[in-house]
Amino acid sequence: MKFIISGYLLIVSGLTYFMIQDKELNESIQRGKDIYTDFCITCHLETGEGVENTFPPLAKSDYLMNNRESSIIGVKYGQRGELIVNGVTYNNTMMPLGLENEEIVDVMNYVLNSWGNTGAKMVTIEEVNSILK
Repeated sequence: MKFIISGYLLIVSGLTYFMIQDKELNESIQRGKDIYTDFCITCHLETGEGVENTFPPLAKSDYLMNNRESSIIGVKYGQRGELIVNGVTYNNTMMPLGLENEEIVDVMNYVLNSWGNTGAKMVTIEEVNSILK
């Protein structure tokens, strides 16, 4: 009987944790969409497809999904030089956007969970705070 009660409590607490995390992620994604619209949409477009040979795609982006820390660095500090995204080489400059770390969290959660991307885990403020140039 103790095993059944312990198992039940473990399942309920686990589900509660994931429901809270999902709610936090969904709220972050919504804020990130607004930030994306204000700062990113000009170059990466509404669909996240970018501009061929000029601005790399964020939609279904192998670079974004395989280089999480480098992607955060690019948003936080800007980026210059060659990137290979989905087999295409891009060589351009993304200037720093001047976003606060909380805004970086939200926009990263948005792009990591939009246009065919599925983020493995939520970007957190602790993660962004820990990333130095």
